[in-house]
Formats: sequence, structure tokens, C-alpha cells
Amino acid sequence: MAEASSLHEAWHRLHAHWAIEPAANTLPATPVYAGLRLLLSPLLRPVLRWNIRGAHRIPRRGATILAANHLSHVDPITVIAAARRTTHYLAKDGHFSNPWTRFVMRSTGQIETQREQGGNEALASAATVLSQHRALGIFPEGTRSKRTEAPFLLPGKTGVARLAAAFPNAVVVPIALVGTRDIMQPQHHKWPRLHRRFCVQAGEGITWMDWLGHPEGGGMTADDLEGLANKSEHEIRSALASLYRLFTDQLMSSLSALGAP
Repeated sequence: MAEASSLHEAWHRLHAHWAIEPAANTLPATPVYAGLRLLLSPLLRPVLRWNIRGAHRIPRRGATILAANHLSHVDPITVIAAARRTTHYLAKDGHFSNPWTRFVMRSTGQIETQREQGGNEALASAATVLSQHRALGIFPEGTRSKRTEAPFLLPGKTGVARLAAAFPNAVVVPIALVGTRDIMQPQHHKWPRLHRRFCVQAGEGITWMDWLGHPEGGGMTADDLEGLANKSEHEIRSALASLYRLFTDQLMSSLSALGAP
């Protein structure tokens, strides 16, 4: 316990180098979200041929990052349904241009982002979700895989690691989506084929702090971080970038091990 506390204190000495300031905007209200789930779940459950495994590994409260592979337009809805809690995604402004999709996006708590904004603005919006102890859905690949044959899984981008590091007690849960591409393949299907079978597999979650000190994770000690804090800014940022990349690569390996195609 003392070792974990020392590691936590040492990590916070580097606060200026990993902090992400939440955006000023508040999270959208979701007054009809519960109603939609109440009404739609009984209707869709007999129709959908899906299998949810490991749902108990998704925390029901607290700051949580749900990290899934991305194959289809239905992926966010699939994760939201499996999570059993309000899950916020960052959605590009084009999804809010149509009245129907705008209603769906806002009623389920999705956050509109401007395409001309840079990555830092998107991270700030994501930080708003975590700072309010909510669940954030994220696709570490950064985009939907456009590969035409397996393996579809793309290398992960380090934004997910930066968020985990900035909220070191948030639980990061890997979620493998298997078969969603067959339900609604981009550029091929205009409507989801609900008769297709698919699976949602949630793995064991981990916080940044637990990963950072684990021998098979970051492998860092409090002394390592104390020493890093005394180095130049360039050396600190380089070391953090290496940790972000390692965390992301291991997360993608977890998704692959869970069955992400």
C-alpha cells in the first residue's frame, strides 16, 4: 500500500507534463436515454443474435474508458448497449446535421466535435467526461478500419493512453467487437442486418496507476518517476511518449487476444 501511495505521489510530481484540462462545456443531458433503453431493449433483445461476455467487468459507476476495436457504424451503439450505463462518445459534427441522427446523438449523451478542431480539443472534451466520473467510449485505432480482409485491427493511437494517464484512477476496459462488420459493412450496407450474429467481449480493466507500476506494464517505481521529474522537459516528454506507446500497444494486444479480428 505504501509503495502504491509513493508511486501515486511521484506520478503527480509530473502533473504539468501529462495533465489534460477538461473543456468548459458541460455534458449533454440524457432525459430520454433511460426511456429508449426501457422501450427498445425488450423489442430488440429477441431479434438481435448477440452474445455479451464479461459485462460484469465494466464498472457501473466512476470514471471509465471503454476501448473497443472499430469495424462498423453500429459499434458505438453496440458498446453503449453492452455497458449498461450511459456512455459518451465524441462524434464528428456531421452526425448532428440530420434531425433524426441529431436526436439520437444528443439523447444518448454523445458529444459533438468540430472536424476542424485539433486533437487537443478532442482530448479536452473527452477529459470532461472523465472529470465528471462518467464512462467514455473510445476507439483506440482513431478511425474505422477500412481493411478489406483480416486482420482488420489497426495500430492504436496514443490518445487513449494520454487520457488514462491524465485520469490515472479511471478504469480502462478493453472490449472486442466480433461480427459487427457483417451487420453493417461500410460502403456496402445502408441498413443494419440484425439477423447476423455478433459478440461483445469485455476484458479485465486496469487503471493507469496499476499498469504503471506493474512489472509487465510500465515497470516504473517511485524512484524512477522521481528521477524522471528532475530531467529536462524534452527527456520527460520523450519518456512519457514511450510509456503511452507501450500502454497503447498492450491495449491493442488485449483486444486481439479477446478476439478482435
